[in-house]
Amino acid sequence: MPAKDLGNKHVCFKCSTKFYDMKKPDPLCPKCGADQRESPALKAPAEGGRRGRLSAAPKIIEPAEPEEAEVGDEEEVAEFEDEDAEVPADDEEDI
Repeated sequence: MPAKDLGNKHVCFKCSTKFYDMKKPDPLCPKCGADQRESPALKAPAEGGRRGRLSAAPKIIEPAEPEEAEVGDEEEVAEFEDEDAEVPADDEEDI
């Protein structure tokens, strides 16, 4: 549970010391004296740099129209089902 009367909690970007700013306007590290406002993580990225993976424009996917089935396809399916129903008698004797 954070202590609200001590101000904001910081982690120094130079020495990794954890500290509270004691509600002072300048968040200075008590160990090394680094000003936390100069942190490289807080600086804006350079313009013209690489875009992030999630910043790309969303792709629009159009639904595909279903193709009409030909009459010949239905006959092939019916013939294939009949072949599966047959069981050879030779397999039973080997057991």
